[in-house]
Amino acid sequence: MERSSRVSQGYKLESQIREAYGRIVYTFTCHNKIVQRMLSKNEYIKVFQIVLSALTTGGFIVAIIIDEKIASIVGALISVILLILNAYTKNFDLVETAQSHQKAADALWVIREEYVSLLTDFELLDDAVIMAKRDELQNRTAEIYAQSPRTDSKSYAAAQKALQTEEEQTFNDNEIDVMLPNAIRRGNRNLND
Repeated sequence: MERSSRVSQGYKLESQIREAYGRIVYTFTCHNKIVQRMLSKNEYIKVFQIVLSALTTGGFIVAIIIDEKIASIVGALISVILLILNAYTKNFDLVETAQSHQKAADALWVIREEYVSLLTDFELLDDAVIMAKRDELQNRTAEIYAQSPRTDSKSYAAAQKALQTEEEQTFNDNEIDVMLPNAIRRGNRNLND
C-alpha cells in the first residue's frame, strides 16, 4: 500500500510540474506575441506618420500654388490627423512596452528551460529535491510575474494558435538533427549503441 501511495504522490508531483511548465510556455509565448504585435503596430504608425507628413506638405504647396480652398481644407484635416497620431505615439511608447514584454519573455525562457531539465531529471531525483526545486521555480516565476506587464486575451489567442496548431515551440527529431553537428545527430547513431 505504501508503494502505491508513493507512486501516486510522484505522479501528482510530476503532473503539477508539467502544468506549471505548460503555463510558463503559454505566458512566454503570449509575451512574444505582444512584442511582435507592438513592434508591427509601431512600424505601421511610423509609415503612416511619414505619409501624412508628405500629404500635409504637398497639400499646402498645392494650396499656395493653385490657391484652392479645398486643398487648404484637406491639408488642415490631414494635419489634425497627424497631430492626433503624434500625440498617441508620445503618450503610448510602443517600443518601450514591447521591450518590457521582451524582458519578461527572456526571464520566463530561463524558467521554462529549468522546468524541462527538472522533468528530464525527474526519475533520478528524490521527491524532496524535486519539491525544493519546484518551490524555487514557483517563487522565481511569481517574482517575474510581479515585475512584468500583463498579457491580454489577443496575445493568449495568438499563443494558443501558435502552440496548438502551428507547433511553434516543438521540433521533431529530424529538425533537431539538422541543427546539430553530424557527430551528435541521432540519425547518424548506430541503433545498437
